[in-house]
Amino acid sequence: MKGTFGGRAAIAGIGATAFSKNSGRSELALAAEAVRAALDDAGLAPGDVDGMVTFTMDTSPEIGVARAAGIGELSFFSRVHYGGGAACATVLQAALAVAAGVAGAVVCYRAFNERSGRRFGAGVRHREPSAEGVALGWTLPFGLLTPASWVAMQASRYLHLHGLEPEVFGHVAVTDRRYAATNPAAYFHGRPITLADHAASRWIAEPLRLLDCCQETDGGQAFVVTSTDRARTLRHPPAVITAAAQGAAAGQEQMTGFYRGEPGRLPEAGVVARRLWRDSGLRPSDIDVGILYDHFTPHVLMQLEEFGFCAPGEAGEFVAAGRLPLNTHGGQLGEAYLHGMNGIAEAVRQLRGSAANQVADVAHVLVTAGTGVPTSGLLLGADG
Repeated sequence: MKGTFGGRAAIAGIGATAFSKNSGRSELALAAEAVRAALDDAGLAPGDVDGMVTFTMDTSPEIGVARAAGIGELSFFSRVHYGGGAACATVLQAALAVAAGVAGAVVCYRAFNERSGRRFGAGVRHREPSAEGVALGWTLPFGLLTPASWVAMQASRYLHLHGLEPEVFGHVAVTDRRYAATNPAAYFHGRPITLADHAASRWIAEPLRLLDCCQETDGGQAFVVTSTDRARTLRHPPAVITAAAQGAAAGQEQMTGFYRGEPGRLPEAGVVARRLWRDSGLRPSDIDVGILYDHFTPHVLMQLEEFGFCAPGEAGEFVAAGRLPLNTHGGQLGEAYLHGMNGIAEAVRQLRGSAANQVADVAHVLVTAGTGVPTSGLLLGADG
């Protein structure tokens, strides 16, 4: 491998709570349950863990989750900023710690009551003064208050650039919901949609309709990252971390980067893509399954283009043709919105051969994290 740690670390365990709209439990309880489930899946005990990584946005600190899950001493703990953009970066940081010998087994976790508690889709309500808040001052006074309104700006530009209509976004929604319909863990299990359903759903922020927007979910997800050699001795075949990367583009803001060049693109995804392809030696044609961050459908199309799966403006046709199995768990539109962490779990299941919508002979899976913000990505591979 060309990367600094490619192949030396692997995901050995995955665990999650049920995904719901009202968990009835604290976020700490959800985090501890997901962590214990991941350890059980790996065949490890809480005492085997010496590292933890989560999001800056998480309300359950590493030491609190360690106490609740029965984990003892920690030699490594870290957090990653920028909301959903942090998902794959939690695994990156865990892999770096393992490869450097700083920790032997690192748990990555994310848990929230995003439906019954704080709803991110509600947008900005109150912010303490900060440098990040200054950027919002250029958009909030004009009514751009929510994530949907921010993405609608980019989506409008994308459609204009390529001479497309909003219906093109429906291909992503239909694909996700088709897979969710056959995934028992998905909130929309048994409820596929059609392009007509998408076109008939109400406007949220033109050109985005209701079915272009991900759901809001209560739940938790966790992983165990350890060395590939150690993972081979555990319960499941390792999901080898072939490459991992973070990326922030020049002039980057959080969701409101309308002044940094062409707003109909996602340059931060391009930064991640170049690094992943360089470090792994792989190409888009080598990818068997794509798990692309889908908080809003337009960003899935833009990511496919940034990663080189198709030319600019052609991603809608690419998805419609089914050229790449995409979000086989149902994605955040269909399974659950866990800031992308449940997508990483799906990638592991595809490599193990245990996914609800299993693709045959999976060797390489691409996973991406939140877009419109500094982001991250993973290439996971089968062992050997």
